[in-house]
Amino acid sequence: MVSQQVSPSARRVALVTLGCARNEVDSEELAARLEADGWELVEEASGADAVLVNTCGFVEAAKKDSIDTLLAAADLKGEGGPRAVVAVGCLAERYGTELAAALPEADAVLGFDDYPDMAARLRAIVAGDLPHPHVPRDRRTLLALAPVDRDAGAVVIPGHGQADDDSRSTHAPPSGPRVMRRRLDESPVAPLKLASGCDRRCAFCAIPRFRGSFVSRRPGDVVAEARWLGERGVRELVLVSENSTSYGKDLGDLHLLETLLPELTTVDGIDRIRLSYLQPAEMRPSLIDTLTTTEGIAPYFDLSFQHASSTVLRRMRRFGGNDAFLDLIAAIRSRSPEAGIRSNVILGFPGESEADVAELEAFLVDARLDAVGVFGYSDEDGTEAATYADKIEPDLIAERVARVSSLVEELTAQRAEDRIGDVVRVLVESVRGDTGEGRAAHQAPEVDGSTSLAGLRADHAVGDIVEATVTGSNGVDLNAVVNGRTE
Repeated sequence: MVSQQVSPSARRVALVTLGCARNEVDSEELAARLEADGWELVEEASGADAVLVNTCGFVEAAKKDSIDTLLAAADLKGEGGPRAVVAVGCLAERYGTELAAALPEADAVLGFDDYPDMAARLRAIVAGDLPHPHVPRDRRTLLALAPVDRDAGAVVIPGHGQADDDSRSTHAPPSGPRVMRRRLDESPVAPLKLASGCDRRCAFCAIPRFRGSFVSRRPGDVVAEARWLGERGVRELVLVSENSTSYGKDLGDLHLLETLLPELTTVDGIDRIRLSYLQPAEMRPSLIDTLTTTEGIAPYFDLSFQHASSTVLRRMRRFGGNDAFLDLIAAIRSRSPEAGIRSNVILGFPGESEADVAELEAFLVDARLDAVGVFGYSDEDGTEAATYADKIEPDLIAERVARVSSLVEELTAQRAEDRIGDVVRVLVESVRGDTGEGRAAHQAPEVDGSTSLAGLRADHAVGDIVEATVTGSNGVDLNAVVNGRTE
């Protein structure tokens, strides 16, 4: 296609982020790269020259949401609207050329390898030079099989803040590792990537194919970005990855997380550290101790159980089971009775029997988790489970999901009710006169409910951490009255 002459002022981009907190970090890295090259970030797609949609490709509902968002942005093209709509992120990386063929409304489908040069790619696309769509490949093949032999610098890893030596980013600190990130909101909470990729081979999960093998960020890079976030008003860091319990294995230290977490609590401005995405099979006593005894670290355990039946778990290519999981929960609560524990479970995995579901239900009753995500199984392209026989009928999966969801709703409401009378430390996220909303240590952003606050003073503000007594509950949400202590 012949290039069109585009005014130099046509450099406004709207970034739309879908999916998980890891995608939020990726978008903030893309924002820094674009802004460093002269792009103006705008909130509304209708006022942009280009719309960059950071898609999610995890499950069917997320894929549909991504496609609907791309189509909605494409509908705005025309007089006064965006010149180009570009798909990036997991859906684009996973499907590439297939997505481009199925969605001609998108002007380009770019992969992770395009991220370092995104500003130039976007300039060309707005000018009419449309690139060939990304060709997917199994990103696990890009790095050595042995974790300690991996050269992270040899591949593009979104969200790790990799910057070329000639980067014009204005977000580099005066000394130490460079931070390639630009905040897209003013929340006192921010995700921070510990690592990317996964070496596990769960039969139902396609993430390792498009996110690649597990790669830890170096501790100095993580601490530098934490400092950068603390300087910009962040009070709570949510450490994210595909598998946080593996952190350090490729750096030659399986206990590196136990060293890094206390160091992060010393960063100026940061008052709470929250660790997410923990594999039950990789939990260890030293990590439990660090999470439950270190001041400034939330006693919070995001444990990916997925099921409780050992039969189903083995078919999933996972470890553990009812007894092992209950023992792990008991070990956590023996150290910290108030610890928050959440998980996700999958219903309707191929071969799942009614006895398996009953075992899961019994586990949930005994476990008394604070929050549980309940999902119905669906085949994912390129996964082992997609080839399995003994598929469960969709109507039966839906029935099991509804049944377990109802049980979970009752159990988590009871767990929240048990906290009435407890004193909690709440990070204030909104203020309305003498009332507000925030989250206690057992409540992660978006997924675990929140705490409504009464009795805020006039000098209380977003970002404060207040001590409050729980007076009531509504489902997983808490009501609390501020005691007067502020941090």
